[in-house]
Amino acid sequence: MNRRDFLSAAGLLAAAGTVSGLVPGCTGKKDGLTVSDQYDTDVLVVGGGPAGVCAAIASARMGARTLIVETGNCLGGMATKGLVSPFMTCYDSAGERMIIRGLFEEILDRMVARGGALHPSGIRHTTPYSAWITAGHDHCTPFEAECMKRVLDEMVAEAGVQVLFHTQFVQPVMKGNAVRGAVVLTRKGLEGVSAKVVVDATGDGDVAFRAGVPCEFGNEALGKVQPCTMFFHINNVDSARLEADVQAHLHEFRKVDGVSYRALHWRVAEAEAAGKWDIARKSVNIYKCVRDDEWAVNCSRVTNIDATDSASMTAGEMAGRKQVEQLMQFFHEFVPGCENATLMSSGSILGIRESRHVKGEHVLEAGELIDSVVPDDSILVASNSVDVHGGGKSALSTTYTTIKGNWYGVPYRSLVPVEVDGLLLAGRCLSATSDAAGAVRVMPPAMAMGHAAGVAAALAVKGGLAPRNADPEAIRKELLAQKAFLG
Repeated sequence: MNRRDFLSAAGLLAAAGTVSGLVPGCTGKKDGLTVSDQYDTDVLVVGGGPAGVCAAIASARMGARTLIVETGNCLGGMATKGLVSPFMTCYDSAGERMIIRGLFEEILDRMVARGGALHPSGIRHTTPYSAWITAGHDHCTPFEAECMKRVLDEMVAEAGVQVLFHTQFVQPVMKGNAVRGAVVLTRKGLEGVSAKVVVDATGDGDVAFRAGVPCEFGNEALGKVQPCTMFFHINNVDSARLEADVQAHLHEFRKVDGVSYRALHWRVAEAEAAGKWDIARKSVNIYKCVRDDEWAVNCSRVTNIDATDSASMTAGEMAGRKQVEQLMQFFHEFVPGCENATLMSSGSILGIRESRHVKGEHVLEAGELIDSVVPDDSILVASNSVDVHGGGKSALSTTYTTIKGNWYGVPYRSLVPVEVDGLLLAGRCLSATSDAAGAVRVMPPAMAMGHAAGVAAALAVKGGLAPRNADPEAIRKELLAQKAFLG
């Protein structure tokens, strides 16, 4: 496709070389927005989070020219910008076998070798590294965000991925019902990217939604979306004293009407009695990190946030930082060993659990996961429990359902959107119900999805096929050759 045909397909070629009303639903039309020369690639990955970076590396390693665009200044998404830590389990439900491998394991091994992660084989449930939680928390992986940034920088460079930071996806380029690239906003202005296959790794399904693929937002039947969290890390903690305090109260851990009373719930009760706690949590999920005095805190509770709306996200991030400040005061005043704790950093982006669910050729349902169904076209297996925050009667409550077998499968069909060609999904925007997405939205499955999407995209390019017509068995064969585990 030449430049003129590309811009015409995008609907961006105006008589004077300008475009107006680029973004669907934009009310203020302004002339003078010029689309400059486009990038040309085989595979375009939109979003540099855990799923997107794995998709880009996998695609490029298979010889496809690959470009990844990311709004921030680093790869890793929630793992780096969001400070979400640790990685949840990558083992089977019995805690006996590592089942999410492939690129995830390679990234992990590189971080371990640099001293920036602890291998999950030695991290068991009901320990400080798992926030003393049992169900679903066996073999977590503590890691350092700064280490991960450098590892991912090196891996995309080695694979030959072209990376564009500070680049915002604007809209897809369509040719008929097929995505053939994107318009992006870089520091230079609006630029075009032509591509044979596009991977939507935005988390929110932005590419699919703007291409016209049907989507649901949150749990539409209940009119709910899972609450968000502003992760943060603290250090200068006297960990021995903190751990002793929790250890003395382990026998008090319980769940009542879907509300968890786990680590430090006795300290939360003291703060409530003193009128110094108004966060919609009854305990504090606090995970020991790689360094002895550092802990990751998953406790803030920010509700009713629309991750696809800038105003809503702005309000959510301000609310999240306010809760972080309140939590630091709580640590200083009520938690043994944390009197002199220092706030290292809060996430530069709010931790989003749920937004759009894109409709694909197969809509993954929670029952399939709980019953440990492994479809013939599975491109990953996982054992993560169905975890729906705010899924009970209030924002305090959570529904949490473990699976019956050792693992379940995620089919390739859940990465293929309906109605639109040239597009694959990877990460939490996959085709799944709200409850099912509550299991596979976490980072190890998301990275495995990205790995599979990158392989599928490269195979589609090589075969001159639409991704929906790619052979799932060929994808599975290649994933196995790349050390993935498929059951």
